[in-house]
Formats: sequence, C-alpha cells, structure tokens
Amino acid sequence: MFKSIIIPSGRARLINQCIVSHNNNHIRSLTSITKFDTKKFVQSLEQKGGFTKQEAETAVNIVNKAINDGIYSITRNLVTKEVLSSTAYQQKVDFAKLKGELQTMDKSELTDLKKEQEKLRTDLTNLRNRLKEEITKNQAGVRLDLNLEKGRIREESSIHESKIEDTYTRIDEEIANMQMQIKSVKTQVMQWLIGVSSGTFALLLAFIRFFG
Repeated sequence: MFKSIIIPSGRARLINQCIVSHNNNHIRSLTSITKFDTKKFVQSLEQKGGFTKQEAETAVNIVNKAINDGIYSITRNLVTKEVLSSTAYQQKVDFAKLKGELQTMDKSELTDLKKEQEKLRTDLTNLRNRLKEEITKNQAGVRLDLNLEKGRIREESSIHESKIEDTYTRIDEEIANMQMQIKSVKTQVMQWLIGVSSGTFALLLAFIRFFG
C-alpha cells in the first residue's frame, strides 16, 4: 500500500508534462509501457520539478501503478492470438457451413422451381390437348348436326317435290277426265242434234207427203 500524498497543481502539471515527454520519447506500444524507466523519471522530477527524492519516488510509484493498472485493465479485455485465430477459424468454418447451406438451399429451391415449371408445362399441355379434343368434338357435333339438317331438308324437299308431282299428276288426270267428259258431251250433243234433225226431217217429209 502506498501512502496518500497531496501534490500541488503546479507540480501535477509538471508530472503530466514529464509523462507526456517520456511517452513521446519511449512509449510506442503496450510492451514499451511495461519497461517504464522509473529511475530516469525520478531524476527528471528532481531536476526539473524541484521534487525531493522521496516525493519523486512516491509520484513515480503512483504513476507506475496507474499505468500498470491501466495496462491490466486493457489486456484483460483483449484476446490472445490463439483465441483470435481460433475465433477466425471458427468464423471461416461457420461461413463455409453457411455458404454450403445457402448453396444447398439455392439448389433445392432451383430444383423445386424446375419441378414447378415442369408441372405447369405438363398441365398446360394437358389443358391444350383437352381443349383440342373438346373443339374437335364440338366441330364433329356441329358437322353431324349440319349433315342431319341437310338430310332432313333434302328429305322434306323430296317429299314436297313428290307431293307437287302428285298434284300435277292429279291435275293432268282431272284435265284428261274433263276433256273426255267434254268429248262425251259433244258426242251426245251431236247424236242428239242428229236425232232431232233426222226426226224433224222425217216429220217434214211426212207432212209433205200427207198434204202433198
């Protein structure tokens, strides 16, 4: 344990200047701080600051302890080269593992995407084939309906033509019958006229003979 002492502000500033000058000349890393030249620092305080030897040694011990405590506090939070290398190696391993998982995931997703594309392509092909079949069936049905309608129209036309021919035949028969009846009537009229003329002529002859 060190005895507590009170350092005047002027001397405190001088100690600080000596520390800064000493650090500028000798301190470049933490390892150089561990080789702190206390003897030379004591001499600097005695020569430049007017410190007694006891005061200079006490001040140097306090500064040295503060530096060592600071170094200990800093080094306690630092890691060793082995730990750093191990951590870096573990990070590389983790990164490689993560990269492999990502690549595997990408390949798996790519494979799934290709499967989905193939499935969609197959579904589209099947849908196209079904549409073609439906269109073909509909076209065949329409053609069949058209053919049936054409056949029905032809049949109806044939029936109408047959009826028209029958009508014409009946009309011709009726006309022939009427002509035959007219001829028969003419013949009967001629026969009647001939009979009447003959009777009249006979009566005239008889009348002439009777009164002649």
